[in-house]
Amino acid sequence: MSTLSLPQRLDEYKKLMRLDKPIGILLLLWPTLWALWVAGAGRPALGVVAIFVVGTVLMRSAGCVINDYADKDFDGHVERTRNRPLAARRVRPGEALLLAAGLALLSFLLVLPLNALTIALSVPAVFLAGSYPFTKRFLAIPQAYLGIAFGFGIPMAFAALQGEVPMVAWVMLLANVFWAVAYDTEYAMVDRPDDLKIGIKTSAITFGRFDVAAVMACYGLTLLLLGWVGVSTGGGLFFLAGLAVAAGIMVYHYTLIRERDRPKCFKAFLHNNWVGAAIFVGWVVDYLARPMA
Repeated sequence: MSTLSLPQRLDEYKKLMRLDKPIGILLLLWPTLWALWVAGAGRPALGVVAIFVVGTVLMRSAGCVINDYADKDFDGHVERTRNRPLAARRVRPGEALLLAAGLALLSFLLVLPLNALTIALSVPAVFLAGSYPFTKRFLAIPQAYLGIAFGFGIPMAFAALQGEVPMVAWVMLLANVFWAVAYDTEYAMVDRPDDLKIGIKTSAITFGRFDVAAVMACYGLTLLLLGWVGVSTGGGLFFLAGLAVAAGIMVYHYTLIRERDRPKCFKAFLHNNWVGAAIFVGWVVDYLARPMA
């Protein structure tokens, strides 16, 4: 690592934070934006939105660094991850930990202008992001834990805008858990042969031959729970149209994963960005179409 120039070192840090692969940021950002728009009745304070968007980028980056630190002795045995900076020994473990700590600290500083409840919720948010990578050692479906970690911006968004975390926020978080299990199972289907060899636990392994059915069931539960949230908060035709588009995209994902072809499963995982976007656009348009209070 000492032979690398400063630009090369920064490039390795960028790869370690996965800034060159923004899909993780987007999958973390969409549920946060859903919550901001619902909590803000379609008109969230732009300053709060900016804090959450930047915080999402920082916390996802920190999570990726911790993930690679936790998996540094495994990634070298997985075809898709063997060239990651830590696995390839281009970044030292101590450097990675310092980078993750710095990113987490910046993220915490971001929420300090917000209310006390939001600041308090940021503590478990950091714990969830930092501990998720280690759950693959003992949880049969670590993707469920990922869904909580990726969705914890939801209760934080409600806390920031409403000063409380109502039931709809927790239902939205549960919906995100099912969505995360669905898309990350697609992701895990790509690595299943390697994960079986090295002993990592994933939902794709746990579900076995029912993996495709499990993905589609989780998609269905995601839509049902978000539908309840939308209707409970006054959602109308535009919101339902967004859900319908998302459902159509999920059906398309079935055509990609049903034969368990690894490149197609990875394509389905990446395509979940459009699921989140469709739901968000439907919610935004629905709020814009409502009369001003």
